[in-house]
Amino acid sequence: MRLIFIRHGDPDYVHDSLTEKGQKEVELLADRLEKIETDAYFLSPLGRAQRTGEATLKRIGKTGKTLDWLQEFSELCILPETGEKHLIWDFMPSFIDRYPQLYSAKDWIDVPFIAKSGVPAAYRHVCDGIDTLLAGYGYARKGTYYEVKKANRKTLVFFCHFGATAVILSHLFNMSPTAIMQHFSAAPSSVTTLYTEERECGIASFRCSAYGDISHLYIADEPPAFSGRFCETFDDQTERH
Repeated sequence: MRLIFIRHGDPDYVHDSLTEKGQKEVELLADRLEKIETDAYFLSPLGRAQRTGEATLKRIGKTGKTLDWLQEFSELCILPETGEKHLIWDFMPSFIDRYPQLYSAKDWIDVPFIAKSGVPAAYRHVCDGIDTLLAGYGYARKGTYYEVKKANRKTLVFFCHFGATAVILSHLFNMSPTAIMQHFSAAPSSVTTLYTEERECGIASFRCSAYGDISHLYIADEPPAFSGRFCETFDDQTERH
């Protein structure tokens, strides 16, 4: 089985839609996706993801299913030192250094300021969502792997968000979402591709063949959007801080 996760195009967060550049990006994305043999499409309910999916679905004359657990992972925690409400990514490195268990696949969710928030319940909701969907396609979660009930080579496409994808990947890969959210960057309209790997009879795990791929933009000489960028050097104030 193949899973394709797509971040929405360059966002207009104010209107929960796409910028003019974002619309151009998703049309280039549609050029790419219409050539891929796929079996099902799933969308976040948020407007920017819906607009991204519509570009492809309209092109190929198909429809997708909207799933609430694909919306951006926006549950907040409260930072202990400042009382600031904060997402579970974009922590400063010095902050994480004080809470190294955030990198633990087992212990990150028990860090006090995480455990006292709505994050654990929201995280479980996403994990239950992807597990239920995969079970319907023949792969049932069992411990840290998936039991193969019906092996197949179907392709499922998800139009969603950076944070939502990071949460799903952390569950599929049995790791803390902090590592993905802090150390990976996926530009708008980027494509992340996973495959099942069945090296043992009846047992499947997931392997990532590409993360945050934007080759559809490069082919058209379209630069990646700034959203999701980071400051390569501290002294460059034009980059994100």
